[in-house]
Amino acid sequence: MMQSRSQFSDDPVMDGEQYSDTSGGSAGAARYTHGHGTAVLSAHSRRGAEDSAAYLLPHLNAGMDLLDVGCGPATITADLAERVAPGRVVGLDAASGALEAARATLAERDLPAGVELTNGDIMSLPFDDGTFDIAHAHQVLQHLSDPVGALAEMRRVTRPGGIVAVRDAVYSAMTWYPEFEGMELWRSVYMATARANGGEPDAGGRLLAWAHRAGFTEVTASASTWCYATPADRAWQSETWAQRCLTSFGPQAVDLGLARRDDLETMAQAWRQWGGSQDAWFVVVHGEVIARA
Repeated sequence: MMQSRSQFSDDPVMDGEQYSDTSGGSAGAARYTHGHGTAVLSAHSRRGAEDSAAYLLPHLNAGMDLLDVGCGPATITADLAERVAPGRVVGLDAASGALEAARATLAERDLPAGVELTNGDIMSLPFDDGTFDIAHAHQVLQHLSDPVGALAEMRRVTRPGGIVAVRDAVYSAMTWYPEFEGMELWRSVYMATARANGGEPDAGGRLLAWAHRAGFTEVTASASTWCYATPADRAWQSETWAQRCLTSFGPQAVDLGLARRDDLETMAQAWRQWGGSQDAWFVVVHGEVIARA
């Protein structure tokens, strides 16, 4: 069973819009490579605090004020809110579609009072200095052209002695078995597309360095994984990425001259072949840091 479930996104209509990590017009914004479609929101909605923010949980206490930057559908936000109640919790996202999903999530959960949602830009957070005890971002910095600036802004709104907590994937460290023709092509095309869009798909391995550059001196770095090895997890992982190849980052790659149309079918077929194998196993590696403000 995977330790933490999900990643990213896809929608042929909304490819060019930004989702949970950037805001149009800000200097640090990059194009959101995954898009905002049903498959992406579905993927993001599988996440929770236990599988996506376990490194942060020991630092949470009742009554803390917490900001979740790039909250997406707010499934992690809701879990964190339960742990810091009756503290104030704000889920912030730059995309209206993500906030709609977040509102639906909160409506379904029996959460304590004090949970808010707001539209905003990570590069210019709409809060005074020292507003929160915790500023958290999950799978956000990899999509930014200025992750150091984003960390500095998260630090600004965190109280002295508080925590800035971030977690991101390391695409070059992802590993799988068995190999099918098209899987390595998928990785290389995705990573090239993400970088062409201004992001860094290996962000997880750079978080410690970025935190130091943002001025943090007390930083604890760690790593964790998601493992897809059960029949249900394999089926979900393979189909969501097959769809992304065809409808989210794949068309962007074609537009950028990084792939041909037939490459998209090759990548999607490889994912489906992988998912159809009873031996299939896939691990996503994440870097994470706890940085004291």
